Amino acid sequence: MNRVITTFILLFSLCFTAPSQAAETLRPGDIVQLKFPGEALFDDNFQIDRDGAIQLPEIGSVELAGKTVGQARSTLTQALGTYYKDLSKFDFFLKERRLSVTVLGYVKEPGPVDLPLQSNVQMAINRAGGLAQGAQLDKLQIRRDKQILEFDYKRYLDNGNPDALPALQPMDIIFVPASPLIGNVQVEFDARTLTASGDAGKDRESVKVFGEVHRPGTFAFKGDASVVDMIMRAGGVTRYAGIEQIRVISSGQPYPFNMREYLDTGNRDLLPKITRGDVIFIPQATDQVQSGSRTVYVMGEVFKPGALEMKPETGFYDLLATAGGPTRFAETRQMRIIRNDGRVEAFDLQAYIDGQKRGPLPVIEPGDAILVPEKTDMNEKSWLKIHPKRSIKIIGAVKRPGRYEWSREMSLLDVLAHAGGPLASADTAHLQVLGHDKKNKAFKTVTFDLKHFLENGGPIKSLPDLCPDYTIIVPELPKDPNDNRSQWVRQSSERSIYILGQVGAPGRYAFNSDLNFLDILSAAQGPSANADLANVRITHRKGGAPVVTELNLHTYFETGDESLLPEVKNEDVIFIPERNRAWLEKPKETVVRVLGAVAHPGRYSFNDSMTILDLLAEAGGPHNSALQDRIMVINRVDGEAHSRLFDLVEFAKSGDFTRLPVLRAGDTVYVPSKEQSSWHRFVTSLQESITVISFARLIGL
Repeated sequence: MNRVITTFILLFSLCFTAPSQAAETLRPGDIVQLKFPGEALFDDNFQIDRDGAIQLPEIGSVELAGKTVGQARSTLTQALGTYYKDLSKFDFFLKERRLSVTVLGYVKEPGPVDLPLQSNVQMAINRAGGLAQGAQLDKLQIRRDKQILEFDYKRYLDNGNPDALPALQPMDIIFVPASPLIGNVQVEFDARTLTASGDAGKDRESVKVFGEVHRPGTFAFKGDASVVDMIMRAGGVTRYAGIEQIRVISSGQPYPFNMREYLDTGNRDLLPKITRGDVIFIPQATDQVQSGSRTVYVMGEVFKPGALEMKPETGFYDLLATAGGPTRFAETRQMRIIRNDGRVEAFDLQAYIDGQKRGPLPVIEPGDAILVPEKTDMNEKSWLKIHPKRSIKIIGAVKRPGRYEWSREMSLLDVLAHAGGPLASADTAHLQVLGHDKKNKAFKTVTFDLKHFLENGGPIKSLPDLCPDYTIIVPELPKDPNDNRSQWVRQSSERSIYILGQVGAPGRYAFNSDLNFLDILSAAQGPSANADLANVRITHRKGGAPVVTELNLHTYFETGDESLLPEVKNEDVIFIPERNRAWLEKPKETVVRVLGAVAHPGRYSFNDSMTILDLLAEAGGPHNSALQDRIMVINRVDGEAHSRLFDLVEFAKSGDFTRLPVLRAGDTVYVPSKEQSSWHRFVTSLQESITVISFARLIGL
């Protein structure tokens, strides 16, 4: 019966479906809509995936690609009929056509993209993040089934003609190839680096330009290009180019070209014809290397090093500018003037640029040489590149310890920043600078609190003075003393504080002025369960004779009074005793003795906040045989012993705390037993007498 109803609904829906939509074939990327009143799971739109199917709740994957809307409706009705009985109001529509394509190759975000129906190749590339540097624009491909369509995307970008781009279809693959300039190893390039070697396509369709040009490389061929055009694309000739001996190799045959003659006459007939695959070579004119009585040499890191002809009025800046100026790799602080008599003079160009140095510039004479050295590579491990007179060493807990080039305007902060800054484990409060003492001709060490300077600031003059060949030492904080006891030798006792006794991790800890008593107690993992917090002792070792401070941590925790916490300094000792330590360690003036019929007789610590009830509870309470109505309290007043009775039974009946005797440290509490009462002794004597009489009578018989 359900199958008949389903078939009837399908035929009914087909009769009333718009003919234009019912005949459309569904494709991957299309967005469809299911009308199923009462089922909220089907309210959202569904998109046909790249496998040609949609994913329905509870149903799963249903393949629709290649079917018309009517056929898809029939397929969905049959699939839903298995789970739903009432399909009388079910309907299916094609809501939107979409293009689902894939963009691969030299794009920033390769992968599948979803586009509107009328999108073109440019929109697909933009959706993939745009072209990556090094993409070959004139060789783009569209791969459709087993067909490959190649087109010139550069041509479209040149003229904007949309006919230059092939139309896209669903499931197309757009492939953007890499330029032949990209090697077989992935390397980060920028546009300038790539174009410095040309912009060519394949070898047979490009023109090679090399020799004495500024940017030799392989360049894409353009039909109207001349030799001069190709040389200009290569950045022009250098100053050493032999422009009279240019060679153009076409189809395996060399053709000479005298560019100087062409420039002098302007005769275009002198220009050789350029075709695809040609090679242009500009040789070096060795006879143009200058020499003579007015020659000055500029060498090293300048854009155009070589020999320069010097006029009488030529100055230092004139020669440097003629050589193209220093490159970005030039070390302008360490320039050298090599005189023709062999003398060498140092010159700091950067100091003149920064305005730190004034005065006349070096006078350059014919035969002199200006050397602009290369900057020292920070990754270069060889120390020979930096002379000790212009270097400084930094060792210890910094990110990049080593030997660094130094100049006089650098401060301690500059050197630390150059080394990457201190590590998290660095002890910046005790930074050391090791240098020469010129007066005593020996080494001296200066300790500096960098931590305090960074947190509170201060004048720049307070930073230690630095000179070449100095050494900066950034010490490291010690590790946990429980796990690394051998590391203690790296920390001096003058910078340490000791905590002993009942704490989680007793030992020696680094200490500075920013820490307090609770910081050290927390670093030692706090007191243990057996700690006697009422009798903490702090021994102050600095400032002459040692001084001991007593601390009741219980009072601090109850009141929160910070004034109770003592001030601790380097070399101090904190001792937290054990709560149940030996009796001999406790003076008799600080304890109360509990004797007699109690569970745990002994000596107990006592303070003014305790009563006799607390003390009896601490001793485990009286025995069953105890005379609880005759407890005696013995104390000493003005040197004389006094005792008084305490009736614990009567107190238990009344609950009157005013009857509790006053206890002080040094008192004694005695709880007698029933065996010590007069009645117990009388009864015992009587029993013994009866036993003797009975025995005598027995003998008399």
